[in-house]
Parts: sequence; structure tokens; C-alpha cells
Amino acid sequence: MEEKFIVKESECWKAGKKDLKGRWLEAALLTFVLMLITILVSGIVGGGLDLIYKGLRSFSSLLLLPLSWGWSITFLECHRGDTDPFNIKNLFVGYKDFSRIFTTIFLQGLYTILWTLLLIVPGIIKSLSYALTPYILKDNPELKNNGAIELSMTMMQGYKLELFILQLKYFGLCLLCILTLGIAYFWIGPFYSAAMVNFYEEVKKAYNERSGNTF
Repeated sequence: MEEKFIVKESECWKAGKKDLKGRWLEAALLTFVLMLITILVSGIVGGGLDLIYKGLRSFSSLLLLPLSWGWSITFLECHRGDTDPFNIKNLFVGYKDFSRIFTTIFLQGLYTILWTLLLIVPGIIKSLSYALTPYILKDNPELKNNGAIELSMTMMQGYKLELFILQLKYFGLCLLCILTLGIAYFWIGPFYSAAMVNFYEEVKKAYNERSGNTF
């Protein structure tokens, strides 16, 4: 039996902290900008209880998917040595490839919801399986939709428990948000995203060694 490549969630947190050294404020400010844009867009179209307003709010939320993707990818760029990863313009890179990014992230969310509606546990398992999709889209510009999602599922074989433990720690840290009226999230969110990037890089290394790929 092939020996499993070990990915330690504790090491991912440490590596994420190292990536953000000297850049915590930049990451927090970019997180604030993302949240501000999200609130403003939702507020502009969500000013009533009418069905039309509800529809517009849902539509606007979908249009923000590439924005959230851009925020996640900035931490990948930071990890790889980009000299200015937290530039605000990097939030909008997903709109340059809107169709591919939007449809893939939309399908990722849709599949997760459908599995969760079926049963909670399968929904959690599938969300873990799909978790690498945003980074795969960045590293594989030729992949989209089910292709990127299926690659994430393949790469995550044998690593879902490790990611589940990493996310449990994240949810524990999120309790601080309650005590700080949400302010702590401007640092906790980037911390988790940086840890996720390191998790992805480790799992990708394991996948490449196992399959002979070099993406």
C-alpha cells in the first residue's frame, strides 16, 4: 500500500502565520473592504421586503462570488511571494475570467447545498471534498465547472479529516468574533485563509507526487 503523505493542520496554521508576518494590517484592511462592498451591494438592492427586492439581493450575492474568490486567491499570492498581494485591485481579478470563475464557484456552492439538504453529514463531507476548488481554478486556467470540482475531490482523498480538524479550530477562533462584536474577524479570516492556502499547497504536493503531475 502506498504511504500517505502527511499534512498536519497545526503546521498549516504556523505557516499561515509566517506568511502574514508584517502584513496582518494589510490583510485586515482588505477583508474590511470585501465586507464593506458586500454590505453596500446588499443594502442597495435589499431595501424592502418585496419579492423583487429579495430576488435582487440573491442576484447581487451571486455576482459577488468572483469578489470572494479574488480575496481567497490573494493569500495564495502572498504565500508565493507576491510583493503586493493585498492590493485592492486584486479583489476584482475574478471578473476578468467571470464566466469560468462564477459558474465553477456557483456549482461548488450548489452541490454543497443539495448534499446538505439530503443529509447533514454528506453535506459536510462534500464541502470538504470541494474545498480546494478556488485554488485549482487559479493554478489550472484550462479547468472549469465540474472539471475543477472533480480534481478537488480527487486531491482531497485521504485528507478530509485533516481539513475538518483545521476548520474546527477556525470555528473555535470565530467565537472571539462574538466577544469583539465581529472585529476579530478582520484578523481571524485572513489567518484561516492563509492556513488554507498552506493546506492546499501541501495536498497539491502530495497529489503531484502520487500522480506524477506537476501543476
